[in-house]
Amino acid sequence: MEIIIYIYNGMTMLDAIGPYEVLKNLKGTTIKFVAKEKGEITADSGFVHLNAKYDIDEIEKADILLIPGSNISFIQEMKDKKVLNWIRRIDETTQKTVSVCTGSIILAATGLLNGKKATSHWKPIELLSDFGAIPVRERIVEQGKFITAAGVSAGIDMAIYLANEIQGEKEAKASQLMIEYDPKPMFSSGNFLTAEAEIITLAEKKMESKAKQNLSLWNMLLNVRTLMKLNK
Repeated sequence: MEIIIYIYNGMTMLDAIGPYEVLKNLKGTTIKFVAKEKGEITADSGFVHLNAKYDIDEIEKADILLIPGSNISFIQEMKDKKVLNWIRRIDETTQKTVSVCTGSIILAATGLLNGKKATSHWKPIELLSDFGAIPVRERIVEQGKFITAAGVSAGIDMAIYLANEIQGEKEAKASQLMIEYDPKPMFSSGNFLTAEAEIITLAEKKMESKAKQNLSLWNMLLNVRTLMKLNK
């Protein structure tokens, strides 16, 4: 089984590496990190790097296609026609096409989620509706062959969910145990629906401050939001 993880500059590293740590332990699985152009990919932190050994022109099929998200760089990816066309083409060959965080917005931009429920990071989730998807605030959403996960850490849950679907409960449980995934967080603030208002505000300020470091994409995001308001 070949799993393709699409990576790009500015992506959130855990969106890709979390699922990778789960899925690499499944039997008979190979995983390839693929970018628009092969070479070094820098995460949104600016400190962590991945090496894409393959470019999208070299990949024509996959059993699983995984699209990670980002703080703001997803805006650039969702407007890249070459990337979107490649996703559509690979999706024609997949058993499952999955996303983590704002990766679902990139996926929605292809039109593949039109009329389907999908989730994303709690902050930009409403952008899904701009591409015909139906936003739902759930951790994992499955619609046919498409599985979308909420923000960042939800990618690990999604990968375990996916492992159960493609190789069964025992394999999924073993992979979960191998990474000792047994979360018991100190706080219950990890869900938008239950977090306190002041914590949501603080988190928003932190994310916006980080997003503004890339002013061109930040302005692009503001324009997208303006268009969404006008269309309502």
